[in-house]
Amino acid sequence: MVPRYARPQMTALWEPEARYRIWFEIEAHATQKLADLGVVPQSAAKALWDWWATEPRIDVAAIDAREAVLKHDVIAFLDWVADEVGPEARFMHQGMTSSDVLDTTLAVQLARASDILLADLDALLAALKMRAEEHRYTPTIGRSHGIHAEPVTFGLKLAQAYAEFARGKARLSAARAEIATCAISGAVGTFANVDPAVEAYVAEKLGLTVEPVSTQVIPRDRHAMFFATLAVIAGSIERLAVEIRHLQRTEVLEAEEYFSPGQKGSSAMPHKRNPILTENLTGQARMIRAYALPALENVALWHERDISHSSVERFIGPDATITLDFALARLTGVVEKLLVYPTRMQANLDRMGGLVHSQRVLLALTQAGLTRDEAYRLVQKNAMRVWEADGRLQLLDLLKVDPEVTAALDADALEALFDLAYHFKHVDTVFARVFG
Repeated sequence: MVPRYARPQMTALWEPEARYRIWFEIEAHATQKLADLGVVPQSAAKALWDWWATEPRIDVAAIDAREAVLKHDVIAFLDWVADEVGPEARFMHQGMTSSDVLDTTLAVQLARASDILLADLDALLAALKMRAEEHRYTPTIGRSHGIHAEPVTFGLKLAQAYAEFARGKARLSAARAEIATCAISGAVGTFANVDPAVEAYVAEKLGLTVEPVSTQVIPRDRHAMFFATLAVIAGSIERLAVEIRHLQRTEVLEAEEYFSPGQKGSSAMPHKRNPILTENLTGQARMIRAYALPALENVALWHERDISHSSVERFIGPDATITLDFALARLTGVVEKLLVYPTRMQANLDRMGGLVHSQRVLLALTQAGLTRDEAYRLVQKNAMRVWEADGRLQLLDLLKVDPEVTAALDADALEALFDLAYHFKHVDTVFARVFG
């Protein structure tokens, strides 16, 4: 985790003290249910919860010092709690394994991280919807292969991003449900020394579901899906970031990141206004996607359990969620403050002498009786003259003096084919599909 790209709420989920607090809750809830079942005395559960009610400080350094000797983090924690609580603490962890604690804790952390990320997505979606409505009918050029294609609206560009992030939110909701499982099943997952009722009780208390079969660990296909979902969302972040970066290029300059008073763009060139936020988002998206691969590799563990996944998850759990949280918040700010230049968009639309209307002419000629190949040849012949003149010629003017074209379409018919509004007749239909 890099503090530069971290926000406090998400970071706090992964602090050692937060992790130890979840460990305690798992152990205390399990002890409570074991007491209810008569396996351990009620006094054991009461001692734990009475101590907890004092709002004790978790001494991370003391636990870490014990781990340095014991080489086992869960045992170090249990020993520290036992010293704090007293003799009744010996009934903690009855029939449980370390994986019961560690895997259930990770499930809690990832579920809570998901809730933060889902709220982030809601904020981004709200920003995209607001700006899409603002520019529902703002004409701009659509590009394929980076080359002028046909007119669109800037609102449609943002509506596309909205729909993509809405899908991301749905996937994350599903991934949250899949990851939020509890395993308190004991060694090799047989429940031989801990009743399944304990697992159900702990799951209920922590807002989780029970893992149907956990061997000794929660199956890592769940985690692979979770981190893959984060990676897909990161891909969507980069897609929008790259679009904004392109639109900010000097030769395009249809939109740009907000440039705040006092901001400087270059140490050498005082005129520079660079797309630094979206470039940064591109880099963060690459990192988030990179965490998906080790999560996939974690699926294949030896037999009922090994710990080859453990060190991986200590990296990717915090890093992927913290980075995505930061990236979503940054992208929301970019969208909210994005500077949009409709005049420049119109100038770019007009730059190539009406070539953006070529398909309409092609279709009209075919409807007038020409074969598609004949119509294509006529339109392309004139379009290439405009292209090679770098827009100094107008396609409509050339078509009006081409006898092969005018034999099929008169001047009025040709002029009607260059109506920009024609391309936007179904904008409202698309908006209704996206926003309801």
